[in-house]
Amino acid sequence: MEASAAVDSSATVSAFEVSKRPDTAKLVLNSPSPPSLREELGAVVGKAFRPRASGGGRAPRCAWVLTALQCVFPVLQWGRSYTLKSFRSDVMAGLTLASLGIPQSIGYANLAKLDPQYGLYTSVVPPLIYAVMGTSREIAIGPVAVVSLLLSSMIQNIVDPAADPATYRSIVFTVTFLAGVFQVSFGLFRLGFLVDFLSHAAIVGFMAGAAIVIGLQQLKGLLGLSHFTNSTDIVSVIKAVCSALHDPWHPGNFFIGCSFLIFILATRFIEAIAVGRSFASIRGYKLDGNKEMLAMGFSNVAGSLSSCYVATGSFSRTAVNFSAGARSTMSNIIMSITVFITLELFMKFLYYTPMAVLASIILSALPGLIDIKEACNIWKVDKMDFLTCLGAFVGVLFGSVEIGLAVAIAISFAKIIIQSLRPQVEILGRLQGTNIFCSIRQYPVACRTPTVLTIRIDTSFMCFINATFIKERIVNWVREEVEASDGKAKERIQAVVLDMSSVVNIDTSGLTALEEIHKELVSLGIQMAIAGPGWNAIQKMKVSGVVDRVGEDWIFLTVGEAVEACLSAHKGAALEC
Repeated sequence: MEASAAVDSSATVSAFEVSKRPDTAKLVLNSPSPPSLREELGAVVGKAFRPRASGGGRAPRCAWVLTALQCVFPVLQWGRSYTLKSFRSDVMAGLTLASLGIPQSIGYANLAKLDPQYGLYTSVVPPLIYAVMGTSREIAIGPVAVVSLLLSSMIQNIVDPAADPATYRSIVFTVTFLAGVFQVSFGLFRLGFLVDFLSHAAIVGFMAGAAIVIGLQQLKGLLGLSHFTNSTDIVSVIKAVCSALHDPWHPGNFFIGCSFLIFILATRFIEAIAVGRSFASIRGYKLDGNKEMLAMGFSNVAGSLSSCYVATGSFSRTAVNFSAGARSTMSNIIMSITVFITLELFMKFLYYTPMAVLASIILSALPGLIDIKEACNIWKVDKMDFLTCLGAFVGVLFGSVEIGLAVAIAISFAKIIIQSLRPQVEILGRLQGTNIFCSIRQYPVACRTPTVLTIRIDTSFMCFINATFIKERIVNWVREEVEASDGKAKERIQAVVLDMSSVVNIDTSGLTALEEIHKELVSLGIQMAIAGPGWNAIQKMKVSGVVDRVGEDWIFLTVGEAVEACLSAHKGAALEC
């Protein structure tokens, strides 16, 4: 019986006569080799730095140098068309920015366990560097709450800022320098995409957790507590507050801080109206991530050499800068000049700002970091994304800031790996009266083609992580179809079409899986066809010999062509859809 089945299987395979190939199908096998990594990098650098003349030829060397300078220093590009009207707008925006940035800089310096002047220094030098190297017209550079907390929470484990402030400051400036060097390196090697590994959901959770931790840390200054913990987790902070309740505290600090906090929140509410109207425009603004890395990196390198700590773009100050009518990075320059004048004339008065006032300044900036509406939206849209958000939030709240950051990154990577482990593998059907093939689960009206099983592999990279899963899924489906049609010759599967239009790349494990699928199908007397593989995928399939094993006549450009060829080769098949 087994021998007769083998004869029938071989007879079925031999019954497949190759039909006339469509001309478009030849494009798959005759396509040129994809560009190498070196060629791709060269093309990217060429687009960025090599200008073209108006006639399409190569531009003169002087034009190349000018374009390179404009790429590194965008101020040379927008400065030529800068007008007096734009300058007036930038002056107003810069002064408004300084009015918000000066108290925030002092408060954030306190959060970083530094003296007030270092926060103001950070609002002078880095914005000047960014103004000539940055590409965003709206972003406001300076100290921010989360980075200040990160610095203090990590460095105070090495040096106590109260016992040895000089060494603590030296380490802070060294960390700032190294952060700038890393940012510059990321920009030079075009590694700005690495930031994308920290997902939006992880950032929402991380920022919310950090905001709560920052707020709890300000209870020391707001309540005038003499003893407090250096830990950042919520359990340690609550224990410190409870133990400090037995110590004498000064209610005057509390009332001063609360009154100042009410004033700031009232002014921020007015600002929020203007920010809400312009927020859509801010979101649509496109930036070059690599150039931004360079600008931020050089800002921090220069800042570390002039007693500044890590500076970056501030959410609240950027929104205020935009709503105040900033037209260019000149607003950052105006802000820097204003802060510098404040340093020279009023620093001796600002130095004695009450701790309760500094705490209220920081607390006023925290509500904008907790986005409950966005967290609810993430829950509605994607439960897995919400798990990422929740993990980052809990990590910061009950661990530490650095643990929360590590958890956020780890969950983001885990999500990518999990989705890669189990990609979608769907059976396709044809929509009636069309040549469109789609998932029969998503579109129940699509009907399957008799004797041809069409399967789509929904992954961009068929690799060692998912190759075994894909192979087992396809083989199991084929075996189930064969068993279901046992004894029914007209319904028996004669061909399997693999839709690989989503597969951009493939590794050796993926190629091995394709070979094993082909062997299994041959043993069952079923022909295998491949449709629409990606550029890199088909190139590797040709080099590895997969194309030779499957047969060049069974590689197609589209699923429709592959199915038609299989039906034409099997003379007894009839198209029902």
